[in-house]
Amino acid sequence: MLPTISIPQHWDYPRFALEQRTKQGIILGLHYYPSGTELAEQFGDGWRYALMPNKNSDELFHFQENQIQPLTPEELFRQITAEIDFYQQQISILQQQLAVVIGGSTNG
Repeated sequence: MLPTISIPQHWDYPRFALEQRTKQGIILGLHYYPSGTELAEQFGDGWRYALMPNKNSDELFHFQENQIQPLTPEELFRQITAEIDFYQQQISILQQQLAVVIGGSTNG
């Protein structure tokens, strides 16, 4: 069973999803500041998102919904194919290392 998140009916629905890639980075979290609350008065009401600029970053940035720009389909395609290429190279390196280990253990 997939986990379910319930959003109160009087809240706006978030525009972006968890793990969505955007021009600012990957969305790792989101929270809502309801209007009329102290946090909303201080930071603005609505959805705020926690984003990591890239997967190797140790920084986390917070943006209001209107500050986030989605990737175009072409940008998303390029990002994902570049990541696939990277992991395919990593798999190839690991397969070579495994071949050495297997070859070395049969020769001993």
